Amino acid sequence: MTYNAVTWLLDRNVDEGRGGKVVFDDTVSKLTYGELQQQTRRVGNMLRRLGVRREERVALIMLDTVDFPVAFLGAIRAGVVPVPLNTLLTSEQFSYILGDCRARVLFVSEALLPVLNDVIGRLPDLEHVVVAGQDAHGHRKLSDELARESDAFTTAPTHAEEPAFWLYSSGSTGMPKGVRHLQASLQATAETYGKQVLDVRENDVCLSAAKLFFAYGLGNSLTFPMSVGATTVLNSSRPTPELMFALLNKYNPTIFYGAPTLFAAMLNDEAMRGARAGTGLRICASAGEALPESVGNNWKSRFGVDILDGIGSTELLHIFLSNAPDDIKYGTSGRPVPGYKVRLVNDAGGEVPDGEIGELLVEAPSAGEGYWNQRSKSRNTFQGNWTRTGDKYVRNADGRYTFCGRADDMFKVSGIWVSPFEVESALITHPAVLEAAVVPEADPEGLLKPKAFVVLRTGCETDNLYEALKEHVKQKIGPWKYPRWIDVVDDLPKTANGKIQRYKLRH
Repeated sequence: MTYNAVTWLLDRNVDEGRGGKVVFDDTVSKLTYGELQQQTRRVGNMLRRLGVRREERVALIMLDTVDFPVAFLGAIRAGVVPVPLNTLLTSEQFSYILGDCRARVLFVSEALLPVLNDVIGRLPDLEHVVVAGQDAHGHRKLSDELARESDAFTTAPTHAEEPAFWLYSSGSTGMPKGVRHLQASLQATAETYGKQVLDVRENDVCLSAAKLFFAYGLGNSLTFPMSVGATTVLNSSRPTPELMFALLNKYNPTIFYGAPTLFAAMLNDEAMRGARAGTGLRICASAGEALPESVGNNWKSRFGVDILDGIGSTELLHIFLSNAPDDIKYGTSGRPVPGYKVRLVNDAGGEVPDGEIGELLVEAPSAGEGYWNQRSKSRNTFQGNWTRTGDKYVRNADGRYTFCGRADDMFKVSGIWVSPFEVESALITHPAVLEAAVVPEADPEGLLKPKAFVVLRTGCETDNLYEALKEHVKQKIGPWKYPRWIDVVDDLPKTANGKIQRYKLRH
């Protein structure tokens, strides 16, 4: 039996009478479901004219505009595999990934061309560059290429279990790895988290700070709204607190997807103290890192809307543990999303009881097929029905799960596990601290103790602060967990999606 994700996501909406409804609004251009259907068919014809065959790869280095879903869904419609890339990468990283995936065509936003100028000519597999923008700078121009094509195209008769697209992991500890995702995986996330947790609806307007090239952003802005015929507002710029508040008030979205760093910044931005979060907002969602309890409570207190904190991964495509609208406990990642199973195991692979730290394994309908050209890493991560996440969790007596840290971030003090995230969460409840990161540091005897790096709020003084912070942590979470050393820094190293890169702070 054939199955193509675009038939379910897009053509079904047109068949059900939503052809004239706006699906994407990037603040400059709008696209209806019917127009998107026509444009994706044109992409299919264009790729065929350029000689791209089924199962071959095309890369997308594109800003969040209406051109992204046109290229992404058009490739899938043709049975070609789109590979969206993080637009914030360096030339070296782009060169590595484009060579690794052997993309034959590159779709790129005009504004991103400069970082690729020294890369394009060195890729033997790359045959065509298609530029979305006003000036193609000697390459093919997307609008011109599509204007040449017919919007009559027969969708490729793909299979539900064949690769539809790849996403590269964030690469926080090395070069990114290409995760191969299947045709049926988008629908799987929509019918689990999208439908049964978010309860996304046809009349929703969605706004995501996370970009489409992230697994999280792809679900937020494309999969979930399109699964029910809703509308998405796309933002091609950096998601600053000022810009997010402006978009929230201009478009009044009903669902706002952010990350802990952004929610904290929006709460603490001095210039935005009186800002509102729109009038239509009914729910917010957070992922990327665990949401500190204080941030969730402060957001609800100020805006009257809950944040559904959850955890997902590139390997599993979207969120698999989450709080739900009627079941929220800030400081936890909630419970397994319906359709997903989880378990916690120790180093020997045995399951751990409630209250003990273990590594989180997930059985997921949306799990990737494996990493491209990374056999040993695929075997280590994708183990039968289960996927190893590398996240350390505790299952509480009430069945909720509390994040403790990444497996390679955890360390023991006096024989007791210390979670960097727990210490960080305690530190940011102090009124002087805006952000914090904690890593292990050896004392003169060679024993590991917590060391903290903190970003202070504007105007805070450091006089007597160090001892005050140490005492604050002792009172919050226990006397052995306090940071023995505290460095005040201007900012913390992070990945493009806001995750703290603690390994960069270790000596």
